Amino acid sequence: MAGVNDFAVRRRRMVQDQIAARGIRDQRLLAVMQEIPRHLFMDQALWRRAYEDHPLPIGGGQTISQPFIVALMSDALGLTGTEKVLEIGTGSGYQTSILAKLADWVFSLERLPELSRKAQLVLEELKIFNVNLIVGDGTKGWPAEAPYDAIMVTAGAPVMPRPLVEQLAEGGRLVVPVGQRGVQTLLRLTRRGDKVIEEDLGGCRFVDLIGEYGW
Repeated sequence: MAGVNDFAVRRRRMVQDQIAARGIRDQRLLAVMQEIPRHLFMDQALWRRAYEDHPLPIGGGQTISQPFIVALMSDALGLTGTEKVLEIGTGSGYQTSILAKLADWVFSLERLPELSRKAQLVLEELKIFNVNLIVGDGTKGWPAEAPYDAIMVTAGAPVMPRPLVEQLAEGGRLVVPVGQRGVQTLLRLTRRGDKVIEEDLGGCRFVDLIGEYGW
C-alpha cells in the first residue's frame, strides 16, 4: 500500500500531467486538487489507481469522475470563494470537497442514501464542514436555498432540467452534461436577466441523471 508521501507525489503528477497540461490555469483550483486526497473517496482496493486519468466505480452503479473532468467542470463555474453552490449528484463526495474549498457553501443532493452517508464521513474526516448533504431527487434542485450562484450536475441529462435553470441567480452559472445515454455535451449556461446564454464545453460521458426531470 502506498504511503502518505507517495499519494502526495501522485497528486502532484495528476495535477501537472492531467490537468494543468490540458489548459486549466486557475491556481486556486490546481492547489485544491493537489491538496484533496482523492483516494479516500473510494474503496481501499482502488487506492493504487486513485490518481489515474479515468473514472472509477464507487458502488450503486455510480463512478468518481476522471480528475480532468472534475477540474474542467469546477473551472467552468468560475468560483471566487463567495458563492453558494448547488451540486446535483454527491456521489463519492470528491467533487463536493473541491467545490467546498472553492466556494462559500455547497448544497449537494444525492438520490442514493448510502453514497450520501459515505461521502459525509469522508468530508468530516477531512474537516470540510461548509456543506449540506441532502438525499433526494436532484433533478428538482433544492428550491429552499435558491437562488444559487453556481450549479453543477455530475450526471448526464436527456434534456436541460428546467428547475435548475430557474434556481440560478442573476449571473449564475450552470454546468451540466446533456445528451444521449453514454455520450453527452458538457454545457455551461449563464443567466443574464431573462436570457440564458449557452456555451458548448465539449463532449463527455457520465452515468445517467435519474429523476423526474432526468432519465
